[in-house]
Amino acid sequence: MSTPTPEVLEEWRRFRSARDAELAQQHGWLTLTSLQWLTVEPAAVEHLPGLWAADDAAATLSAAADDGLTLAETGAPVDGTVMASLADEESLLWVYFGGSGGRRIAVELARRGGRYAIRTRDAASAVFTDFDGVPTFDYRPDLVVQGRFEAYPEPVEVPIRTAHPAVDGVHLTVGELVVQLPGEEHEYRLQVSAEGTGRLALTFHDATNNQSTAGWRKVVFDAPAPGTSAVTVDFNRAVNYPSAFTAFGTCPMPVGSNIIGIPVEAGEKAPER
Repeated sequence: MSTPTPEVLEEWRRFRSARDAELAQQHGWLTLTSLQWLTVEPAAVEHLPGLWAADDAAATLSAAADDGLTLAETGAPVDGTVMASLADEESLLWVYFGGSGGRRIAVELARRGGRYAIRTRDAASAVFTDFDGVPTFDYRPDLVVQGRFEAYPEPVEVPIRTAHPAVDGVHLTVGELVVQLPGEEHEYRLQVSAEGTGRLALTFHDATNNQSTAGWRKVVFDAPAPGTSAVTVDFNRAVNYPSAFTAFGTCPMPVGSNIIGIPVEAGEKAPER
């Protein structure tokens, strides 16, 4: 195994620092403390005052001003009944509650599989307050690999499972990453999705899962230049989905065929709990 240059290591450390800082944001993924499905009949929920409900068209919240709930968009107290509508897979930071400033808990409204749910994000969560960075493998220069991207004529929707058994997902496959890993004689063909403009994402299983790493991970890499197919995939930048940190995520699992049969000992390990 070759030794990485100081410049390469410094760039990787900057990536890790930015990644940990992103996770440590207030009301980020580390603060999730519940996922609660709303019912047609107004009902109480954990951690929050008020009565919450939803039907196919919208979610509603009924509360009095002295309950202490405030609308995230305006800061106005919830005094009466408020309503919000979302398309499937959309989310909305809806209201705040609690703490000395009234914003300790952020309440996210989400619609998944045609159903409305709320997720509470509590800045006092121990997962958040005790966070000291994600453990990682040592940098592996040999797991910066060259491959090629073979685009599909049109994106293909592939049904997948998610981290929540009650939520089905869809992987919008835009093409395949063809790549050979160190020590392997064969190439893998792995389905990838788009990740914004000019980027591709691979969600994958490998032989470290549920041992040194979480159940699955994701690595993002640059799409090939126009008219070419060559890509570079740096598995040292493989990261966990939020569901690795919290039981309340609805993160997408890999496409069934996205299995790397050897240990990919690079990138993020399973979080310490």
